[in-house]
Amino acid sequence: MTGITVDSAVAKDDLVIPLIDFAPFLSGDDASKISTAQAVLSGFQKSGFIYLKNHGISSSAVADVFANSAKFFARPQEQKDALGWYSPEANRGYTAMGREKVTDLEEQGDVAQLRDAIPDLKESIEIGREDEPDMPNMWPATEGDEDAKAFKDIMVKFHDTCKELHVDIMRAIALGMGIEESWFDGFTDVGDNTLRLLHYPGVSKSVFKRSDGQLQVRAGEHSDYGSITLLFQDARGGLQVRSPKGTFVDATPIPDTIVINAGDLLARWSNDTIKSTKHRVVEPPPKVDDDGAESYPPRYSIAYFCNPNFERTIEAIPGTYEQTGKKYDGIKSGDYIVKRLTATY
Repeated sequence: MTGITVDSAVAKDDLVIPLIDFAPFLSGDDASKISTAQAVLSGFQKSGFIYLKNHGISSSAVADVFANSAKFFARPQEQKDALGWYSPEANRGYTAMGREKVTDLEEQGDVAQLRDAIPDLKESIEIGREDEPDMPNMWPATEGDEDAKAFKDIMVKFHDTCKELHVDIMRAIALGMGIEESWFDGFTDVGDNTLRLLHYPGVSKSVFKRSDGQLQVRAGEHSDYGSITLLFQDARGGLQVRSPKGTFVDATPIPDTIVINAGDLLARWSNDTIKSTKHRVVEPPPKVDDDGAESYPPRYSIAYFCNPNFERTIEAIPGTYEQTGKKYDGIKSGDYIVKRLTATY
């Protein structure tokens, strides 16, 4: 790849996650744009993950989302419970600690058993696009509540901002594959995506020392369901990615970057030429400030789950199956996502 230098954000146990400067794709010359697109595709093909810097989303916008997310989760529990997640078709609303269990299992009974044994230590709220009146977002009441007004305004704007980056990353994947840059545009224009705000409450260190030998996690081992996920981390850490050796490697936060991973639908779409890699959130790595403390502070993260338009059918992308044949039958994007969410909750 000429014209750009790609650093490694993670390199351990044969897992190499590249740190890619996205500015040349957004505003560089043709050669730099193509080289950046090839680096993006290569990262997804080799590890399923990339880190992206100079991605076009300002640090102040991200900081506003984190600050307002923390304010939301600090609300009384009864206020949050009144905004409860209400269906896999909508995938909107608040989820209290212990309700969801992220996993690769697809049978509800198996998930329920795992949830009871090793609950995920997190709460979240899911926010979809605003133009679906039959599946409304669940907002705190705004009358007389300036924080609630700000929360809604900031999250709606950020949902749209992340949608634009989704379009650009899919264009980079297309260009890297050697197909028309706009090939995915008709799959990304609706914005059937989910902004998820996550809060992992402060917890005693003893919680992670289970007597049954099981690994207590904050979010269980899983792969994501859609095309790509944009993950904004705070400085706390705890995200781990599975390596080719089967170990889990820390995906350490890097300021002003987004961790982006390919999801199951993109792997399927690419005829498995792109990887959807398993990951989890565990006990945070030790820090000097933790010495002598009996508990860990809270962790916050922001995940933007990008999906192909729910009404579109996903079949192997041209150029991925001519030598090997298609590994999967076509499937409607929305049907696949609902199936996975139904099992998760």
